[in-house]
Amino acid sequence: MGGAEEKYVKEAFDTNWIAPLGNNVNEFENQVKEFTGTKAACALSSGTGGIHIALDLLDVGQGDFVFCSSLTFIASANPILYLGAEPVFIDSDLDSWNMSPVALKKAFEDYASKGQLPKAVVIVNLYGQSAKMDELMAICDEYGVAVVEDAAESLGSRYKGKMSGTFGKFGIYSFNGNKIITTSGGGMIVSDDEEMIQKALKKATQSRDQAVHYQHSEVGYNYRLSNISAGIGRGQMEVLEKRVEQKRAIFDRYVEALDHIDGIEFMPELENTLHNRWLSTLTVDSEKLGVTAAEIIEKLAKLNVEARPVWKPMHMQPLFAECDYYSEEQDNSKYLFETGICLPSDTKMTAEDQESVIERIREKIHG
Repeated sequence: MGGAEEKYVKEAFDTNWIAPLGNNVNEFENQVKEFTGTKAACALSSGTGGIHIALDLLDVGQGDFVFCSSLTFIASANPILYLGAEPVFIDSDLDSWNMSPVALKKAFEDYASKGQLPKAVVIVNLYGQSAKMDELMAICDEYGVAVVEDAAESLGSRYKGKMSGTFGKFGIYSFNGNKIITTSGGGMIVSDDEEMIQKALKKATQSRDQAVHYQHSEVGYNYRLSNISAGIGRGQMEVLEKRVEQKRAIFDRYVEALDHIDGIEFMPELENTLHNRWLSTLTVDSEKLGVTAAEIIEKLAKLNVEARPVWKPMHMQPLFAECDYYSEEQDNSKYLFETGICLPSDTKMTAEDQESVIERIREKIHG
C-alpha cells in the first residue's frame, strides 16, 4: 500500500457508500482516464470481466472465432468460451514475447480463405511488455476486425509514447492482488468510444433498463467494482509511476548481476517502448548452463526463493487441445515456456533481499 488508500476507504465508510457505486468509483475511473489518455472507463470486479464484456459488446457468440495470444494466463481466453465462441491461438515473436505479426497474418489468410474471419482479436501485453501494436493493428485493420487489448499486466507501460491498453477498441487492466497496483481484486475497461463504455456499464450492472421497476432486455453481469475497493485503487494510482520505477530498478539489478552469464537472456524491451517490468523474466540455455529452467526453479524453491515458469501457452493446455494454433517457423511460445523463468519481483524487496536472491541464483547456475 502507498499510504493514502486508508483515507479513501474511510471516506467510503464515513459517507456510507459501500455498494458498487460512489465517489471513489467515479474518481478512480477519472484517474485511469487521465493517466492513460482515454475518453471513457468503467471500473469492474476483475480484468477477466472486462474481457468478457468487451467481447460481448463486439457481438462475439456461438460459432464465432476469436484470435488470441497463446502465451498468456488463461483469463485472456476463458471469456471466449463464456460466449460460446472458439479461440484460435497465435504464437509469440521473440522480440517482444507477445503476439507475432507473422503468425497473425498466417491465421488471417487461412481463415479468410475459408470465409471465417474472427469477430475479434485479443492481443496480450505479457509481463508488462507491449506487443508490436503498429504491425498487429495494421493487420487487424486490413481485415476490419476489432482488437481487445489485454493490458492486465501492463498498466504504466508505453508504446511509442502512447499508453499500453489504448490501441484497441477496448483496453483491459487488472488490479488483482499481484498486479503493479491493486484494489485487492478488480479491473477496468477503457475506450475512446464513450457510447460503448456506457453499454459496458449497463452490462456490468445486470443490463438493467431505464425504468422505475426492474426490467431487463438483454443478458447482463454482476461485474461492478465496490466503492471500498475503488478507494484502494485511488490511493494506488497515486504511487503507480513510483511502482513502475521500482519494478524497472529491480529488473536492472538482475540484469547487472546476471546478464553477463552465457546462457541467460532477459526479456527484451522493444525500441521506443517503456516496459513496466511487472515481472523480471529471462530464458536459460540448458546446453550452455548445464541446467534447465525447471531445475533452477526447483533448486531455488528448496532455498525458499519462489521463482516460477513462464505462462504455459494456451495451445498446450488440455482445455484447448482441439483449437487451432498458428506459429512462426518454430513454436516460440513453447520455447519460452520451456526455457523461461519469472524471478522474484516484489517492490517490497530491499536491495539486500534481491542481492540474496541473486547469490542463490548464481550458486544454482554455477553449482
